[in-house]
Amino acid sequence: MIASALTDDAWLRDVAQARGQAGLRLWWLGQSGFLLQWSGGHALLDPYLSDSLTRKYAGTDRPHVRMTARLVAPERLSFIDVVTSSHNHTDHLDGETLVPVLRANPRAGLVIPEANRDFVAERLGIPPTMPVGVDDGATVEVGGLTFTGIAAAHEDVERDAQGRCRFLGYVVRLGPWTVYHSGDTLLYEGLADRLRPWRVDVALLPINGRAPERRVAGNLDGPQAARLAHAIGARLVIPCHYEMFEFNTASPDAFLVECRRLGQPHAVLRCGERWDAQALER
Repeated sequence: MIASALTDDAWLRDVAQARGQAGLRLWWLGQSGFLLQWSGGHALLDPYLSDSLTRKYAGTDRPHVRMTARLVAPERLSFIDVVTSSHNHTDHLDGETLVPVLRANPRAGLVIPEANRDFVAERLGIPPTMPVGVDDGATVEVGGLTFTGIAAAHEDVERDAQGRCRFLGYVVRLGPWTVYHSGDTLLYEGLADRLRPWRVDVALLPINGRAPERRVAGNLDGPQAARLAHAIGARLVIPCHYEMFEFNTASPDAFLVECRRLGQPHAVLRCGERWDAQALER
């Protein structure tokens, strides 16, 4: 089992100690989960902090064997202002994570694709009116931050009967900072062109790739993530969506090689590790 940089009490102390500092910070929570901290507020992006998938697929021909130990119990995250889900797959919309988080933070906003409203409400046992819905190109303000939906292709840009995207990434504006969390996506025509005007400071991109034998929808691989970050002019790219399940992971080595070839600034984090935006200001 891969050990996190910090866990439980030690990790919560790290978050609390950083809270009074100026600027932007983030922590990788494993899979596609991140905690963003800015101006005393906290945004929780696509957290998966349970073993629900490991239990669900135990004894099947597609076991979800966990590689990295859980960082922290979700009910201990009592300081969250806004939570996101980019789509309905359980590692991005986990009831065993989100229900305890929302109970611990009754005033927190929940940002979701508008197309998924009914599904989200049923899975989480919440009123359908509670989430804040976003669609491709639409912007909402929640918890003092703005979230703009960017269509994601997992594996296609899938829309409901009303034309609304079921899979999204989010451009998050935190004061002067811009973070792009792609959710699960492959490259598609026009994605880089859409993102370039945002002047993204930090891109959070999956690197587990696409392998049909896994029988799950694919993502960017490491070199593709590096090239997308470079194409949009991201000041930094951080890889994610690996080292969670044995059957659906990848090494970051190819990502690192391509970033170095392109001269693309990057940071590879351990689960539970903090990254501070002051690194971009040096």
